[in-house]
Amino acid sequence: MRVNADFSQRVVVTPPQYVWVPSPQHGVARVMLDRIGAEQARATSLVRYAPNSAFPAHDHPGGEEILVLAGTFSADGDDYPQGWYLRNPPGSSHRPSSLAGATIFVKLMQMSATQRNAAHWQRGAGGEVCHLFTDAHERVELLRWHANASLPGGDPSRIVELLVVAGALLLDGTAYPAGSWVRLPAGDTPALRAGASGVGVYRKIYSPPTSTEAGK
Repeated sequence: MRVNADFSQRVVVTPPQYVWVPSPQHGVARVMLDRIGAEQARATSLVRYAPNSAFPAHDHPGGEEILVLAGTFSADGDDYPQGWYLRNPPGSSHRPSSLAGATIFVKLMQMSATQRNAAHWQRGAGGEVCHLFTDAHERVELLRWHANASLPGGDPSRIVELLVVAGALLLDGTAYPAGSWVRLPAGDTPALRAGASGVGVYRKIYSPPTSTEAGK
């Protein structure tokens, strides 16, 4: 399966465009934002857990990155409410579930076997940045930017992926509300600005996938 698999093209998915697809596990549905492969895939998805739903224990051969968007996500007896960011390294395993229901943003098989740096918020000219993870291959951060302020640019030689988690993001003047997902190819450097009430954004900056990762 290939969904938005051309990483040289800009992609935008807004909430009205969501297509929730039932997963093999009852009570769990996904919006496939990008995907290369079948059930074991290099993938970026929104995942919605109905109350009292769970996945059986499974491994993460290429790692798993999770941002909890709503509700409380649970794994192996630990609870993670809205706002938690998790990195399960390659070779790890867990049994995810949700008692009351949850929505999470998930990236699968896109991780190198390095440890997560300590996360903390730092103030900048237009808002605050929380650096979640950095290595030679990727940079992951949360941005809380003030109303109408310009967002700092990424690396023009790399892909920039954005998930709007609060407020609205203006991309070349077009407003995208919370829940919108944007992937900008290398060299695509639009004007990015917070909306009138500010914006909260998850941002990941990374190198284009290799030909092997892209399934070529």
